Amino acid sequence: VQLQASGGGLVQAGGSLRLSCAASGGTFSTATISWFRQAPGKEREFVATLWRGGRNTYYADSVKGRFAISRDSARNTVYLQMNSLKPEDTAVYYCAAGSRLIYSSIGNPDSYDYWGQGTQVTVSS
Repeated sequence: VQLQASGGGLVQAGGSLRLSCAASGGTFSTATISWFRQAPGKEREFVATLWRGGRNTYYADSVKGRFAISRDSARNTVYLQMNSLKPEDTAVYYCAAGSRLIYSSIGNPDSYDYWGQGTQVTVSS
């Protein structure tokens, strides 16, 4: 499975972006998909998860109420809608997929089997 992340860019604080994570060579239908981000000099940080089956979502407290993760099964693509962006949201955003996750491991990058290449999000103040 290959993941292709896209949709990043430069946006002013308060603005919105929608990131996409497209899968090829496989399907998202049985995988848990998550978004992580990594700012310069910081560790990779969990952002959001769409649990396998596509019904349950989980968010980091820092993005809860502002970000939304969703899936388009027909396009085999997962999205991260980001609203009310803040300068502290600036980071490289990565999508990741895993088929063997348990709930307690969704925030651990080592739990995922596949990663996209990352897309830069920059929020100016």
